[in-house]
Amino acid sequence: MKIHEYQAKEILRRYEVATPRGIPCFSVDEAVKAACELGGKVWVVKAQIHAGGRGKGGGVKVAKSAEEVREWAGKILGMMLKTHQTGPEGQKVRRLLIEEGADIKKELYVGMVVDRGTQRVALMASSEGGMDIEEVAAHAPEKIHKVFIDPGTGLKDAEADGIAAKIGISAASVPQARTILKGLYKAFDETDSSLAEINPLILAGDGKVVALDAKINFDDNAAFRHPEWQQLRDLDEEDPAEVEASKYDLNYIQLDGDIGCLVNGAGLAMATMDIIKLYGGAPANFLDVGGGATAEKVTEAFKIMLRIAHLKAILVNIFGGIMKCDVIAAGVVAAAKQVSLRVPLVVRLEGTNVDLGKKILAESGLPIISGNNMADAAQKVVAAAEGGSKPAKGKR
Repeated sequence: MKIHEYQAKEILRRYEVATPRGIPCFSVDEAVKAACELGGKVWVVKAQIHAGGRGKGGGVKVAKSAEEVREWAGKILGMMLKTHQTGPEGQKVRRLLIEEGADIKKELYVGMVVDRGTQRVALMASSEGGMDIEEVAAHAPEKIHKVFIDPGTGLKDAEADGIAAKIGISAASVPQARTILKGLYKAFDETDSSLAEINPLILAGDGKVVALDAKINFDDNAAFRHPEWQQLRDLDEEDPAEVEASKYDLNYIQLDGDIGCLVNGAGLAMATMDIIKLYGGAPANFLDVGGGATAEKVTEAFKIMLRIAHLKAILVNIFGGIMKCDVIAAGVVAAAKQVSLRVPLVVRLEGTNVDLGKKILAESGLPIISGNNMADAAQKVVAAAEGGSKPAKGKR
């Protein structure tokens, strides 16, 4: 789950991470009022969307008067901001953050992620802040420094101080950096984050160390113990289909292809998308209905897929272990009868109650194409999406 920059900074401030003063705004008038409340002579008008690269896309502007704040706020609010993370269509800006200006002497990078190799939280830091860490890794990997944090001790003072020195923080500013790094780790750990990033972390002209930007992503697997997350969620930033799917605990991701996929189990779902690609097709979605789905849940999943405007065919690929084939079959039939089925439907069932499931489908009166195995089903759905009945060419 992603949150906005201003929300991430609110969290970090609770952990003694220094940030510029700022006020979130939803209108031009609010932006001007915020600048007046902050005072000073320079403000930064920042678009708030769930994507990086906002500055390069024109979503971050410096204003030196209230009139300029009004001008930039008017231009940024409502714009379709395009960055390398939004895709070519861009993301509409509905929120702003008005911040006090900063005297930037040097830009640095620090971030926390989970390193699966060591099974520890990794602190990554670099003297090359203000740019994507992936670019630094590609062109100057020697400038990335890491510490793998012992969960029993947390980030130690010596580790924080060592990293601070390696990225060019002066001895006089190391104590401030230590506070920020330890606070970032504590925030990452206690909020169950999958990513906590400050880019850039700046050295100001007066020697202070400040988090000029912040990004926090929460680990969805921990949502059950964080009801407060719902207050931070911005549904305007999420795909409507994915929002709808989340209401029914469905694991759904919208993709660019035209073949819908309804599968049980994440591994089988990935394999299904792979085999569709192998035979020349393109999946329209990732959809894992899980192992304990009810007919109602399957029906809702089917409805969500059928809303995809460019959908040309659907493949239902079920291996019944915990999930029973007859439950899936009943859900497919119910969904097809409730929503006008306008595309070919290929179903491959195997496992628990497979005969009963096939019987339900056969007696439904629906024009369902049966797949004998994954390869057969994939070829048939690709052919159906292309408007033909012959199997698509591909490897066996």
